[in-house]
Amino acid sequence: KKNLRLIKYDPQKDQRQKFQIRSVRGGLLIQNADEYVADLGQARVVTRRKPSDKELADLQFAWKMGKHVHSNAIVFAKGSQLTGVGAGQMSRVDAAELAISKAKKTGNDTTGTVVASDAFFPFRDGLDVVAGAGATAVAQPGGSVRDEEVIAAADEHDMAMIFTGNRHFKH
Repeated sequence: KKNLRLIKYDPQKDQRQKFQIRSVRGGLLIQNADEYVADLGQARVVTRRKPSDKELADLQFAWKMGKHVHSNAIVFAKGSQLTGVGAGQMSRVDAAELAISKAKKTGNDTTGTVVASDAFFPFRDGLDVVAGAGATAVAQPGGSVRDEEVIAAADEHDMAMIFTGNRHFKH
């Protein structure tokens, strides 16, 4: 065509990808893109029980998928498949209960799953909920003033828990 322009685009060189922009009433929310990729094999095990190799692989998958879910994200996974997702709730308990409800509605069993939480569990109640649903291991950033209480709850449920040291954040 007479007026055709071709533009070569290299996403590796696009610096704008470092930010995510969302419109909010009266302005914009600009946040760093979540580019954090964790090797959960290097994460800190904080419970008496370490995750099995299978649990660790499932946790790695769940952590990666949780990155793409809006906060407050709780994801259940097993065998590289999401079985339940809860997000956008005011509390971690509500997000966990939503994920369990969604799993049941779609015919997924949460027994033997692992859970990834995009942020720390501020209280043990969220952990009690996921344990009651049959989850056996959890990946979370850690960093709550009540981490010891949450770790004790995981030990009571014979769950493995790892702290990544970094949180996902998507709005």
